[in-house]
Formats: sequence, C-alpha cells, structure tokens
Amino acid sequence: MSDIGRIFVAGAGLMGHGIAQVHAAMGHDVTLYEPDGARAQAGLERIAGNLERSVAKGRLTAEDRAATLARITTTDAIDLVAGADLVIEAVFEDLEVKRALWRELDGVAGPDAIFASNTSSIAIAALAEAVSPARRERFIGMHFFSPVPVMPLIELIRADTTSDATVQAIRALAAELGKAVIVSADRPGFIVNRILMPFLADAMRIYEQGVGSAEDIDAGARIGLNHPMGPLELADFIGLDVCLGIMRVLDADLGLAHLRPPAILEQLVAAGHLGQKTGRGFYTYPRA
Repeated sequence: MSDIGRIFVAGAGLMGHGIAQVHAAMGHDVTLYEPDGARAQAGLERIAGNLERSVAKGRLTAEDRAATLARITTTDAIDLVAGADLVIEAVFEDLEVKRALWRELDGVAGPDAIFASNTSSIAIAALAEAVSPARRERFIGMHFFSPVPVMPLIELIRADTTSDATVQAIRALAAELGKAVIVSADRPGFIVNRILMPFLADAMRIYEQGVGSAEDIDAGARIGLNHPMGPLELADFIGLDVCLGIMRVLDADLGLAHLRPPAILEQLVAAGHLGQKTGRGFYTYPRA
C-alpha cells in the first residue's frame, strides 16, 4: 500500500476526470479542480456516467458507485491543494500553461506533497523549473492512458532531480490502482508517444497523399498488423488537437522529419475538427 491518501487532480477533462475516478474507486479522497467550477462539475458528471454504465453491466454495485462518488469533491478554489499528499496535473499539453499552473500550485501545496504531471510529451525537468528547488525532488511524470479506468498502464518519467522515494511512492500507488508501470528517461515523448506519434503521422501523410482511403488505411492496421484500432480512428479518439500538441513538442525538441506534424492534421485542427469530441476528424461521428 502507498502512503498517499488525499489527492488533488488539476484538470477535469478527458484525462483528469478518469484519473480522479480510478483513485476514488480505490478509496482515496479526491479533490477535482478547475478554475471554472462548472467544468469541474461536468467532470464529476462524466465520472457518474461511467460508473452508472458499470453498474448496468454488472461490473459494479450501486453501493460502490455511491461510495466512489462520495469520495470526490469538486472545486474552483486552488487553495484546497494545501491538504493534498499528491497533486496530479492533467491540463492541456502546453508548456507555458502547465508551468503557470505548477507555479500557482507550488505556492499553496504542503511542503511534502508529491507533484505529478500527466504530460504525454513535455520533459519533466522543463516543468519542474516552475517550482521551487526544494520541491523538485518530489516532481515526477505520471502519464496515464485513455480511457484511464480501462487502460492498465502508467508511464513513469523521472527527471534528474526526482528522488528515489518519490519514484517508490508512485510505483506503490500504481500497484494499488492495478496499473503496470514502465519507466522512461526524461526525453520528449517518452516511450509510448515516441513510438505512436510517428506511426499516426505517417498514416496521416499517406492519407493526404491519396495512397489509400481512411477506411483502407485503418483496415490495413487492424487486419494486417493486428491492431485493435486503426491509426486515423485512434487519432480521432485521442483528439487531433492533442496529437498535434504532442507532435509539435517532438518536432521542436528533436527536429526529426518523421515527427513533424502533417499538413492535414494542422488543417483539421485549424478548422476545429478535433475528432470524436467535436463530431468530425478523419471521420464524421457518430459513424454508421
């Protein structure tokens, strides 16, 4: 068992609400924070819907659903981070947005709190620069995968300043959550997205070059490579804005041609077509 009890999740979107859910389900008291209280409440409602579907499928009792929800408090008051043992940041993949939030959290959180970023591509050392030097040994990357309640992996990223005790605490918590852990060096994209993003980018490039239709490209991966989901439908599921943000980080930090965002991706995001969440990306949703 980990020594972590109270958890503060900053960000109630796609990743944040799932992170809050899995911790509350394991008995932790969770504060789900958004500066706009309505967004925090919307995150809680998504959790309630997820749990209700589990009850309907017989995977969860109504009592356990109620108990999980009772452990989650929503707030627009960042000062509530003061009582947290662990602070998990799950906001948009933008270095300055994340740094600004970490600076604010650092000024309020208790001195022994662990800071964990759910970043999927940004170097942990670059984020840790936003907090006081004394805090940096307790700063770590804790990258969950979507949907968080389903995907059984956490990618742990350790900066040069991250202490062994912090790594051990997050490993213990991951085990408590039933998640496998892989450890990545603090390099842009870490392990999974250094593999995944070039794959998605090349699928997008062959689509824009007219090599194949979206359906045929995805069928090629599903049937020919035995992937559960094709690369274009996976990009739509992740969110094209999220994919673009990650690819921009990889391109800026590594400068490799195969990591550069494809033109079609830039165009779709600029048009507001972000995938499933907006009803249109490489496909139109709901799909027939």
